Amino acid sequence: MKTFPKPQRIDCGDVHLAVHIAGDGPPVVFCHGYPDLAYTWRYQIQALADAGYRVIAPDMRGYGSSDKPEKVSDYSVFKLIGDMTGLLDHFGYEQAAFVGHDWGALMLWQMALLQPRRMANYTALNIPFAPRREIDPMVMARQVLGDDFYIVNFQDSDEADRAFDAEPERYLRAMYRRLPTTRADVERLPPGQQQAFSMLREMRKPTLPGTPLFDDDTLKIYVDAFSAGGFTGPINWYRNWSDNWRETADVEQRVRVPTQFIGAVDDILIAPAHIDAMRDYVDELQVHMISNCSHWTQVEHPDTVNTLLINWLSDKY
Repeated sequence: MKTFPKPQRIDCGDVHLAVHIAGDGPPVVFCHGYPDLAYTWRYQIQALADAGYRVIAPDMRGYGSSDKPEKVSDYSVFKLIGDMTGLLDHFGYEQAAFVGHDWGALMLWQMALLQPRRMANYTALNIPFAPRREIDPMVMARQVLGDDFYIVNFQDSDEADRAFDAEPERYLRAMYRRLPTTRADVERLPPGQQQAFSMLREMRKPTLPGTPLFDDDTLKIYVDAFSAGGFTGPINWYRNWSDNWRETADVEQRVRVPTQFIGAVDDILIAPAHIDAMRDYVDELQVHMISNCSHWTQVEHPDTVNTLLINWLSDKY
């Protein structure tokens, strides 16, 4: 979009969020993931506003112009969900439609379990629902994927924080790319040859593979934001994974919020089996898969995403 709405500082309880707002009508809240900003929704905001919705897109806790608490525990899933209910309370909304990508999608899946009455409906981009398992997910990740896996590495030290803070442009260039590897390529590899994804390894490659997804102006917006705010707050979302798992032991793993899932055929981190498995846990689910698309679906195929969102909202909202 040519003009991105200026943020408003909103009191959501124990933090203030920078929130970008456009349009009038039923509210639709967009929740970005890692390492991202509300600016990731630049192609969706005006399209949804023009379709008759009030779009609310925050820089999530720890990101952009929003508050960045220091403690790891300040980024628990309960705190993150509390930001969303606080946002609704601020504007006087009992419910809103929600859209989430990456960590935003993970958080909203948990909100659908813990605060379903606040969600009129939900669209998840790229990240399917995964039910709570009996084993700590970080124990499982370490056993299956090893210490090099980026989420495991985040638990063990501040190596990633320091590396990303030292070279934010290099890191963001490495992350926001359409890689030449497809999901089919990954599926064809024998299990022993499937290398766990390491963000540190990716940014340190002498030549970055694939095609950049950002032009210079967009990259500057991201580099400026993360140069000012750092990566520790965003990475702290990951550092609560085991605590979140322990504290949701008694939560029924059943999603009753009407849900649309928009997946990417070539998201190398998400297998078709992960998407198929969620059907047993989500009462009302529509699944759409976008071809020739990797992890950054809303940026790679904005028109398709916008059409799916508007059709879904007109039917369910």
